[in-house]
Amino acid sequence: MNNAYNLRDVYFKYSDKWILEDISFDIKNGEILGIIGPNGSGKTTLLKLLSRILTPGRGDITVKGIDIAKYNHMDFARSVAVVPQESSFLFPFTVAEAVLMGRSPYLKGRLFENYHDAEVSAEAMKWMDIYDLKDRPVTDISGGERQRTIIARAIAQEPDILILDEPTTSLDIGHQTGIYNLLTRLNSERGLTIVLSSHDLNLAAQYCNKLILMNKGKIYDAGTPFEVITEGNIRDVYGCEVIVDENPVTKTPRVTLIPGETPMNLCLTKEYQNTYTTKAHI
Repeated sequence: MNNAYNLRDVYFKYSDKWILEDISFDIKNGEILGIIGPNGSGKTTLLKLLSRILTPGRGDITVKGIDIAKYNHMDFARSVAVVPQESSFLFPFTVAEAVLMGRSPYLKGRLFENYHDAEVSAEAMKWMDIYDLKDRPVTDISGGERQRTIIARAIAQEPDILILDEPTTSLDIGHQTGIYNLLTRLNSERGLTIVLSSHDLNLAAQYCNKLILMNKGKIYDAGTPFEVITEGNIRDVYGCEVIVDENPVTKTPRVTLIPGETPMNLCLTKEYQNTYTTKAHI
């Protein structure tokens, strides 16, 4: 069986500056892959390449064994759904109407959705625990409820792969945990392959079974959470001192920042910048 994604020697640049260099990895079907790294490390750019929003300057990307460039728009949307970092609604659609928009790849010339589309959308709302909000305008619900609506719209596409760019940014800890728990259920019960970026190392370690650590447009390290989230890696990439131990409940890596031990002044020196090197490719 083909992998969900294969990337080989992928490069991308804006103007004359390479933003991503020498990116090679595979995403297996049914994985939850987390992409972590500091601001400006290339996480969002990488997700845009996986989403076909951007086109690589060099290298190859395949989705389910097919060159990503060979998909037409509708076929790709049936395979891959994307939840962007920021999403807003210009009009006060109801939650049900917003989720139903996810059925557009299946209209096939029809002007309106049919009964099956409505059923699929209703099921997506139930998955994200927002069915009771179906008649509420999206402009009148909370940020956490709106994020669940956007994810439900992506689920309504019935994709094999779900890509999310920092899905819990600006949400409180309760909504963060709720969304990650629902994503885990989608993965385990529906077999959905999930690719997400996150700034929260503890959430990424707890919910992802594989991590890619990005730094300055390259893969710095990759592997299981215990292989990637180490004190040395965090010191080298983020420029701060932490303690990494095992969460006694989840049995996953737990990161604790050491107060007053953040050598950010080192980041300003050329010598420190030159210590950044690529450690591993998948």
